Amino acid sequence: MPETSNAHSESTETGSSKSDSTEPGSRRGRMHDAEGARQAILDAAEEVFAEHGFDGARIDAVARTAGYNKSLIFQYFGDKLSLYGEVIRRADDQTRIMQNEALDALLQVDTKSHPTQIRELLADYVGWYFDYLVEHQRIHRIYMWEMAEGWQTFSKILSQRDFDDVDQFGPVLAKIQNAGLLRSNLDPLLQLSPALFVCAVYLSTLPLYKTLIPQSNYSSAVELAHGRQFVIEFIINGLLLSPPGAKA
Repeated sequence: MPETSNAHSESTETGSSKSDSTEPGSRRGRMHDAEGARQAILDAAEEVFAEHGFDGARIDAVARTAGYNKSLIFQYFGDKLSLYGEVIRRADDQTRIMQNEALDALLQVDTKSHPTQIRELLADYVGWYFDYLVEHQRIHRIYMWEMAEGWQTFSKILSQRDFDDVDQFGPVLAKIQNAGLLRSNLDPLLQLSPALFVCAVYLSTLPLYKTLIPQSNYSSAVELAHGRQFVIEFIINGLLLSPPGAKA
């Protein structure tokens, strides 16, 4: 069951805790830095959720990792589900600028005159998303937890901004589909979303192959660059028809 601020075990401190805001010692100097405290808690929560998933994560572990006690966590975030939602929303904020730029660029392209530019812009977007997951491995792991558990926790934190994101993608994807550039007649949103998660699946296989093929290091910078290019081409060629005159 989700942990809430009403649970006695998650809303009180035991032992020698001396502050309702912070642990004693070097942490006390941060008690007046509300934003710094919030970010430290979010960083710690991201780490714990990535390691254990939502159900396995404990507020005690977040508090220990952040260096703040549970009462401050509940004061800022309310309960575990709300804290999880804030972690996800922070990741959304990190990706939204690039997402908006990519969608704006795609909307401005004349799909009939410049079909190749559609491919290039989508390839840039896929490559950027791949890089984001590489640089934010804990968010990547949280997404994989969600995929494994059928997005059950994510469905509990849906907000209007998620529906707005879907609406934002709609005109761009409809434009590409109406131009006859997509290989499939499937709802284009159901094509792009799983296509992007090919990035996450690819990166998730690397630890497996490190075990199976120990002499190869597919997580090295060189191999990641090769893998990145493969994933981009795999996704774009799977989504889009080749432009006229292009080599098969």
